[in-house]
Amino acid sequence: MNKIPFQLIDWDAVPATEHKGETGMAYWRTLQLGNLRIRRVDYSANYMADHWCQKGHIVHCLSGSFVSEMESGEQFSLSEGMTYVVSDNLSSHRSVSNGGVSLLIIDGAFLE
Repeated sequence: MNKIPFQLIDWDAVPATEHKGETGMAYWRTLQLGNLRIRRVDYSANYMADHWCQKGHIVHCLSGSFVSEMESGEQFSLSEGMTYVVSDNLSSHRSVSNGGVSLLIIDGAFLE
């Protein structure tokens, strides 16, 4: 792990990149600190990820709600204030949001 000096993050000042979903759009504001990636991610209304993800994450719902759908068919609903965590290669998941959502997502080598 890198030594990270104290810093403030003004997410509104971090440029957003667009990522098209199967439906809807995701907007990522990304801070990369060595092997640590911190993102504020906003999903539009009617968003569905365009892939099944095997990556580990810590996902905290800032506002709105979404469903983390497992390839196995299980579904987990998260709303404002809720968090999920999973390590790399332990699930095949994707996000779905009907009304839009803002998330804080942290991932990196520590989740391998």
